[in-house]
Amino acid sequence: MLQNNQIIGQWSIFNFVFLQKLAENALLKLEIMTKLSVNINKIATLRNARGGNVPDLLQVAKDIQSFGGQGITIHPRPDERHIRYQDARDLKALVITEYNIEGNPVRKFLDLVFEVQPTQVTLVPDADDAITSNAGWDTVKHHSFLEEIIQECKAKNIRTSVFVDPDMKMIEGAKAVGADRIELYTESYAHQYALGNEKGILPYVEASVLAHSLGLGINAGHDLSLDNINFFKNNIPYLLEVSIGHALISEAIYLGLENVVNMYLQKLK
Repeated sequence: MLQNNQIIGQWSIFNFVFLQKLAENALLKLEIMTKLSVNINKIATLRNARGGNVPDLLQVAKDIQSFGGQGITIHPRPDERHIRYQDARDLKALVITEYNIEGNPVRKFLDLVFEVQPTQVTLVPDADDAITSNAGWDTVKHHSFLEEIIQECKAKNIRTSVFVDPDMKMIEGAKAVGADRIELYTESYAHQYALGNEKGILPYVEASVLAHSLGLGINAGHDLSLDNINFFKNNIPYLLEVSIGHALISEAIYLGLENVVNMYLQKLK
């Protein structure tokens, strides 16, 4: 396998690297089990649109786990426009798999995380009015801020993950601030894959190799779907977890929730 210092910057021999990575990762995927964590924000959005408790967010979380889902993810925002802070509390007793709470680490969010004590907190640099996550952290610029927050989380025995673009400096920065894992922001990959450009995965391959060499776990999420998840899983080494919400819930409208959860599990094998 190529060493990290050989991998980084070899865009001039793109095709060679691309083919070699596919071959290497076909072997690596046999060694790693990638978990599916289902983001249930869209269930909360639907519930809140009408008021009341239909659909029942807590029941959906229980059902997803009974269907084989290996984790539940929520992303509460300050205005509680989908997931409410009380939802985070209520889910604690029901999530028997991994419980991942993601969001912008403002003090109100951190207080909630420390109260609920999830398995993992994923730090995301969302603006208050963001419709969805749209960028990873600048882990160099925000080093002191992230380092302090991660130390607080570790003191509470909560695993930390930092949302980053597939940028080598940002991944090195994630290591420097003390994160346990990174979550690769996969919007660019999904966009390129939809255009038929499979080479759009290469920055993510390189990012994963570097992160693993630094001792970081690798998660991924954003715009992953039934269409693109299998290619991503088959070619990203050391992938521990994917968090999927919008696409999965949308696909479930047509195909059924239990069916879709199991379709993802099959593609992640």
